[in-house]
Amino acid sequence: MNPDFARFRKRLLHPVNYRAFLLSRLPLVYFTGIRIAALSEESCTTTVKYSWLNQNPFRSLYFAVMQMAAELSTGTLCMGNIYGQKPSPSMLVVKTEGVYHKKAIGKVSFTCDDGNAITAAVQQARHSAEGVPIRCYSVARNEAGEVVAEFWITWSFKTKQQG
Repeated sequence: MNPDFARFRKRLLHPVNYRAFLLSRLPLVYFTGIRIAALSEESCTTTVKYSWLNQNPFRSLYFAVMQMAAELSTGTLCMGNIYGQKPSPSMLVVKTEGVYHKKAIGKVSFTCDDGNAITAAVQQARHSAEGVPIRCYSVARNEAGEVVAEFWITWSFKTKQQG
Protein backbone atom coordinates (compact mmCIF):
# COMPACT_ATOMS: atom_id res chain seq x y z
CA MET A 1 0.00 0.00 0.00
CA ASN A 2 1.18 3.50 -0.84
CA PRO A 3 2.29 4.99 2.53
CA ASP A 4 0.82 8.42 1.69
CA PHE A 5 -2.55 6.82 0.84
CA ALA A 6 -2.40 4.79 4.06
CA ARG A 7 -1.84 7.99 6.10
CA PHE A 8 -4.66 9.73 4.21
CA ARG A 9 -7.01 6.81 4.88
CA LYS A 10 -6.14 6.67 8.57
CA ARG A 11 -6.60 10.42 9.03
CA LEU A 12 -9.81 10.69 7.01
CA LEU A 13 -11.56 7.67 8.50
CA HIS A 14 -10.95 8.70 12.11
CA PRO A 15 -14.49 9.63 13.26
CA VAL A 16 -13.57 13.06 14.66
CA ASN A 17 -11.39 13.98 11.68
CA TYR A 18 -14.08 12.86 9.23
CA ARG A 19 -16.76 14.98 10.88
CA ALA A 20 -14.44 18.00 11.09
CA PHE A 21 -13.44 17.61 7.43
CA LEU A 22 -17.05 17.43 6.30
CA LEU A 23 -18.21 20.34 8.44
CA SER A 24 -15.33 22.56 7.28
CA ARG A 25 -15.11 21.55 3.59
CA LEU A 26 -18.33 19.71 2.62
CA PRO A 27 -21.11 20.74 5.02
CA LEU A 28 -23.95 19.58 2.74
CA VAL A 29 -22.44 16.08 2.63
CA TYR A 30 -22.40 16.06 6.43
CA PHE A 31 -26.01 17.19 6.82
CA THR A 32 -27.41 14.84 4.17
CA GLY A 33 -25.91 11.84 5.96
CA ILE A 34 -23.43 10.65 3.35
CA ARG A 35 -20.70 8.47 4.87
CA ILE A 36 -17.60 6.64 3.64
CA ALA A 37 -18.29 2.94 4.23
CA ALA A 38 -15.09 1.47 2.74
CA LEU A 39 -11.85 2.86 1.35
CA SER A 40 -8.82 1.23 -0.24
CA GLU A 41 -6.37 2.33 -2.93
CA GLU A 42 -8.52 0.58 -5.56
CA SER A 43 -12.05 1.29 -4.36
CA CYS A 44 -14.26 3.63 -2.34
CA THR A 45 -17.84 3.05 -1.22
CA THR A 46 -20.04 5.78 0.19
CA THR A 47 -23.51 5.31 1.62
CA VAL A 48 -26.55 7.46 2.25
CA LYS A 49 -29.83 6.52 3.84
CA TYR A 50 -33.10 7.98 2.61
CA SER A 51 -34.50 10.41 5.18
CA TRP A 52 -36.70 13.45 5.48
CA LEU A 53 -33.74 15.80 5.00
CA ASN A 54 -32.52 14.31 1.70
CA GLN A 55 -35.83 13.41 0.02
CA ASN A 56 -37.49 14.69 -3.13
CA PRO A 57 -41.28 15.25 -3.52
CA PHE A 58 -41.62 11.65 -4.79
CA ARG A 59 -40.36 10.14 -1.52
CA SER A 60 -36.98 8.96 -2.73
CA LEU A 61 -33.41 10.29 -2.53
CA TYR A 62 -33.03 13.70 -4.12
CA PHE A 63 -30.89 13.46 -7.27
CA ALA A 64 -28.38 16.04 -5.97
CA VAL A 65 -27.75 13.95 -2.84
CA MET A 66 -27.08 10.94 -5.03
CA GLN A 67 -24.72 13.02 -7.18
CA MET A 68 -22.85 14.17 -4.06
CA ALA A 69 -22.45 10.58 -2.82
CA ALA A 70 -21.19 9.46 -6.23
CA GLU A 71 -18.76 12.38 -6.45
CA LEU A 72 -17.47 11.62 -2.94
CA SER A 73 -16.84 7.98 -3.90
CA THR A 74 -14.63 9.11 -6.80
CA GLY A 75 -13.20 12.24 -5.20
CA THR A 76 -11.97 10.43 -2.10
CA LEU A 77 -9.85 8.18 -4.30
CA CYS A 78 -8.54 11.28 -6.08
CA MET A 79 -7.69 13.05 -2.80
CA GLY A 80 -5.93 9.94 -1.50
CA ASN A 81 -3.75 9.85 -4.59
CA ILE A 82 -2.59 13.46 -4.34
CA TYR A 83 -2.19 13.41 -0.55
CA GLY A 84 1.37 14.13 0.53
CA GLN A 85 2.70 14.86 -2.95
CA LYS A 86 4.99 17.85 -3.48
CA PRO A 87 4.03 19.75 -5.51
CA SER A 88 0.45 18.62 -5.03
CA PRO A 89 -1.59 18.36 -8.22
CA SER A 90 -4.84 20.29 -8.24
CA MET A 91 -8.04 18.40 -8.92
CA LEU A 92 -11.25 19.69 -10.45
CA VAL A 93 -14.55 18.17 -11.60
CA VAL A 94 -14.96 19.08 -15.26
CA LYS A 95 -18.02 16.99 -16.16
CA THR A 96 -20.72 14.92 -14.49
CA GLU A 97 -23.19 12.48 -15.99
CA GLY A 98 -25.88 10.39 -14.37
CA VAL A 99 -28.45 7.79 -15.33
CA TYR A 100 -31.24 6.92 -12.91
CA HIS A 101 -32.81 3.46 -13.15
CA LYS A 102 -34.99 2.98 -10.07
CA LYS A 103 -36.46 4.87 -7.16
CA ALA A 104 -33.74 5.24 -4.50
CA ILE A 105 -35.11 4.47 -1.04
CA GLY A 106 -33.55 2.87 2.01
CA LYS A 107 -29.78 2.73 2.26
CA VAL A 108 -27.97 3.25 -1.06
CA SER A 109 -24.27 2.45 -1.63
CA PHE A 110 -22.12 4.19 -4.26
CA THR A 111 -18.98 2.32 -5.32
CA CYS A 112 -16.09 3.49 -7.46
CA ASP A 113 -13.45 0.87 -8.39
CA ASP A 114 -11.25 3.19 -10.49
CA GLY A 115 -8.43 3.64 -7.97
CA ASN A 116 -5.71 2.19 -10.21
CA ALA A 117 -6.71 4.37 -13.17
CA ILE A 118 -6.79 7.44 -10.90
CA THR A 119 -3.29 6.62 -9.64
CA ALA A 120 -2.04 6.43 -13.24
CA ALA A 121 -3.71 9.76 -14.15
CA VAL A 122 -2.17 11.52 -11.13
CA GLN A 123 1.27 10.15 -12.02
CA GLN A 124 0.81 11.31 -15.63
CA ALA A 125 -0.20 14.79 -14.40
CA ARG A 126 2.97 15.04 -12.33
CA HIS A 127 5.03 14.74 -15.52
CA SER A 128 2.92 16.93 -17.78
CA ALA A 129 2.27 20.66 -18.12
CA GLU A 130 -1.27 19.89 -19.31
CA GLY A 131 -4.32 18.87 -17.35
CA VAL A 132 -4.96 15.13 -17.31
CA PRO A 133 -8.64 14.11 -17.34
CA ILE A 134 -10.02 10.84 -16.03
CA ARG A 135 -13.62 9.66 -16.29
CA CYS A 136 -14.56 7.78 -13.12
CA TYR A 137 -17.55 5.47 -12.74
CA SER A 138 -19.67 5.12 -9.61
CA VAL A 139 -22.57 2.69 -9.38
CA ALA A 140 -25.42 3.13 -6.88
CA ARG A 141 -27.07 0.03 -5.47
CA ASN A 142 -29.94 -0.37 -3.05
CA GLU A 143 -29.99 -2.80 -0.13
CA ALA A 144 -31.21 -5.60 -2.43
CA GLY A 145 -28.13 -5.07 -4.65
CA GLU A 146 -30.15 -3.64 -7.53
CA VAL A 147 -28.59 -0.84 -9.57
CA VAL A 148 -30.57 2.34 -8.93
CA ALA A 149 -28.26 4.79 -10.73
CA GLU A 150 -24.92 5.13 -12.51
CA PHE A 151 -22.65 8.16 -12.49
CA TRP A 152 -19.60 9.24 -14.47
CA ILE A 153 -17.55 12.02 -12.90
CA THR A 154 -14.70 13.42 -14.99
CA TRP A 155 -11.85 14.83 -12.91
CA SER A 156 -8.89 16.79 -14.21
CA PHE A 157 -5.48 16.79 -12.51
CA LYS A 158 -2.86 19.43 -13.15
CA THR A 159 0.46 19.99 -11.43
CA LYS A 160 1.80 23.51 -11.18
CA GLN A 161 5.12 23.49 -12.96
CA GLN A 162 8.14 24.69 -11.01
CA GLY A 163 10.35 27.31 -12.53
